[in-house]
Amino acid sequence: MTNILFSRRFFSKAMVLAGVLLLSACSSLPESLKTGNTNLITDYSQWQSNTASNGEVRLGGVIAKVTNLENQTRVEVVNLPINSTGRPDIDMEPKGRFVGYISGFADPVTLSEGRLITLLGQSAGREENQVGDYSYDFPVMKVKGFHLWRIEETVVTNDFDSHFYPCRTLYCQDLRFGTRRAKVIQEVR
Repeated sequence: MTNILFSRRFFSKAMVLAGVLLLSACSSLPESLKTGNTNLITDYSQWQSNTASNGEVRLGGVIAKVTNLENQTRVEVVNLPINSTGRPDIDMEPKGRFVGYISGFADPVTLSEGRLITLLGQSAGREENQVGDYSYDFPVMKVKGFHLWRIEETVVTNDFDSHFYPCRTLYCQDLRFGTRRAKVIQEVR
């Protein structure tokens, strides 16, 4: 009995340590999204209401369309709010769309539709374009840097009660496998 208690305590301490290390490794802003600008705009609604200014903007979301032009690549993004580390919040509702222009060629396979992205750049006005048959007024950004994110799923199984592995991430789902219990955790990384 003491071996079981010891192994549970050891395992729970090891899990806490692993979680702290994982969070510390994932809790910083990627280099490509860093800026020294104290007036950086990170809210889509604020930017959309004042795109005439040449302010610096950091926004993210889901890539909807990529078009390679002669000297640049046009990336259409469905906006999702981002957190302090630049990650789009997949649990939030989209707030609209915007366009980012990246200098040169960007491979549409790398920037494929449906991927999560965060862009850093200068506000560059607006442009009228189509979303299907609908005419849409896009805020435009001249991109200086971007970061692609991925969604990773982790399945954590246990034979203990549900509070042993608390689910405190973006998305969790309980699964049952006979007498075993598992959680599917989705995280943006």
